[in-house]
Amino acid sequence: MASGAITEQELADCRPALLRYARLHLRDAAAAEDAVQDTLVAALQAATTFRGESALQTWLIGILRRKLIDQLRRRSATVSATEFDSGDDPGLLERLFARDGHWAAPPQAWQQPDTAFEQADFYAAFAACVQSLPERTARTFVLREVDGLEAAEICKELGLSASNYWILMHRARLRLRECLEKRWFGGTRGR
Repeated sequence: MASGAITEQELADCRPALLRYARLHLRDAAAAEDAVQDTLVAALQAATTFRGESALQTWLIGILRRKLIDQLRRRSATVSATEFDSGDDPGLLERLFARDGHWAAPPQAWQQPDTAFEQADFYAAFAACVQSLPERTARTFVLREVDGLEAAEICKELGLSASNYWILMHRARLRLRECLEKRWFGGTRGR
């Protein structure tokens, strides 16, 4: 693709992937739509700066990521105390661990977990599981595991202490494991 030769159709073709990405970060479908729309407008305005050194979708996700970070910063400045994740799920540890600290039921062996992400059905189950997490927990998990940010960057972005970050990640992984075993790996797909 030549420099600055981005068409509206190419942008439209990337839109579903951008929406999926935005929805992992935002709990509000309308806010995700707005972020994607802002991204596409910014891409059209900056089309001449696209040199084709990366895939168009990769370039667009970079723009979207900055838009999401700005939006999350604005939102966190106005969030009420009741919206923060207390992290309490009184039954989670009791469901997953025996009194001696061992697994109550060992994790199931997931068949080909790496290839699961290539399946649209799995992605839908994964996205639903992420959406079921408390907002702050989900945001922390997605920034680390989807965006690949380092812990220090996430702590800075979200105003977390290092210990709070690790607690949120631990809780996210436990809850996602439980949810994915029910929704995907446990044979109850689509529920």
